[in-house]
This record gives sequence, structure tokens and C-alpha cells, in this order.
Amino acid sequence: MIKNIIFDLGAVVIDWDPHHLYDPYFGNREKAEWFLQNICTREWNTLMDAGLPFSKGIKAKVEQFPEWEKEINLYFEGSTKMIGGLIPGTSEYAIELYTRGYKLFALTNWSYETFSNVTGFEFFKYLSGMVVSGYEKIVKPSPEIYKLLMSRYQITASECIFIDDIQHNVDGARAVGMQALQFSSCRQLKNDLEPLLLKK
Repeated sequence: MIKNIIFDLGAVVIDWDPHHLYDPYFGNREKAEWFLQNICTREWNTLMDAGLPFSKGIKAKVEQFPEWEKEINLYFEGSTKMIGGLIPGTSEYAIELYTRGYKLFALTNWSYETFSNVTGFEFFKYLSGMVVSGYEKIVKPSPEIYKLLMSRYQITASECIFIDDIQHNVDGARAVGMQALQFSSCRQLKNDLEPLLLKK
């Protein structure tokens, strides 16, 4: 029986996207996409999600690409501009699930230095617990981060559903015994989740 619903945050609950910062900066989405695919990449961002201070990550990246120093520094300096608000519907649906008696948790890959950019959203008031990779120095899909959430809050995998937009993070949750769903929209989430909640 499902008792606990665990949400990833970025691109599931919160509209975090570096394009919100770099598209206006470059004045062109294609230029921003090239920069994010080749300079400040997702793989590089994951280093900070895993606990590396931005000062060290940026220093190493500037040494590699000195001609992009200004733009690389902007990644941290302009981090609040990467937040586009909430993903339509997810927060409201999560709060509805809370009122129906489910416990809500968050499990996110996020830098400890920028996490305060998002903690003001009402969604956080309804959480029974949260694990943020940057504080723990472990990132999804490592089994340890899922196990840490369960041990810290004394919940069991068979009573959990995990929701994430990235397939390998979904696979990581399944590998430790949770049910898990890949997120693409709130409508899709409801369609996939509700049948699972009806099972006893």
C-alpha cells in the first residue's frame, strides 16, 4: 500500500532551467543551447549538485575556457534567474495528495549554495522530509541517496512512489525497491499515479 510520494524538484515541481537565464543573455536560444551543451554542461552542473562549491567548479571551468569567463561566472551569479516559477499543476496536485493522507517527500539533485533560491514556495510546507544532494554529497541515481531518505525518515521502499523527469533517476528508485514514474506533465502524472494509489 502506497503511503509516501517522493518528488524530484527541478522540472517536476519547480521550473528550473538555465535557458531562463541564458536565452535573454545571448538573445538567441540556439546560442544559449550551444553554450549549455558545450561549456556549462549538465554534467558540470552535477558536480555542484554533488557538493562541489561553485567557486571551485567555476574556477576549473574558466581555466578550461577563459574566453567564456563572464558567461561561466553568470551561472552562479544569475542563478535566481534560472527559476521560472512552478511547473503548472504539480504543486497543487501534491497538496491535494497531502489532504488525502499521503506523506510527501522531496529528493533532489541541487547545489547547497543555490537551494535557498526555491525554498519559499508553499509546496515545501507540506513535506514530511527532504534530501538535497548538495548537502549530502551524493547524487541520484546512486542507491545511497534513496536509502538515505528512507532511513532518515523511517519509510519503506514498498510504500513509496518516486517521481522524476529523468529516466535513470527513475531506474535508480526502482533498483532500491520503490515504484517510480517518469514525469512529463501534471496531467500525465495524474493518469499514471492514480491507478497505483487505488491498489491496496
